[in-house]
Amino acid sequence: MIISGGVNIYPAEIEAEILKLPGVADAAVFGIPDEEFGEQVCAVIQPRPGFQLDADQVKADLRKMLAGYKTPRTVEFNDTLPREDSGKIFKRKLRDPYWENAGRTI
Repeated sequence: MIISGGVNIYPAEIEAEILKLPGVADAAVFGIPDEEFGEQVCAVIQPRPGFQLDADQVKADLRKMLAGYKTPRTVEFNDTLPREDSGKIFKRKLRDPYWENAGRTI
């Protein structure tokens, strides 16, 4: 769960909407440090082969489906997402670099 400005945000809800977008193979959503709100929503998206996705367009598309505070402020793209042995996305490996120098943990 992401807590941003005192509001609980559930990554699974956002991931489900991202996966509906054309050209998206997989996605991971998690919280990263934010000075004003504590955490902000970040999405790392794995595009389907042959698709070129644009962060601003992804955000615009998600604003049509999600409340503004649930729309990721940060959208990044990776050709592959790290996975555990079980096949589940290893979100901690994606999230940890953002929190290394934050001076706090979640």
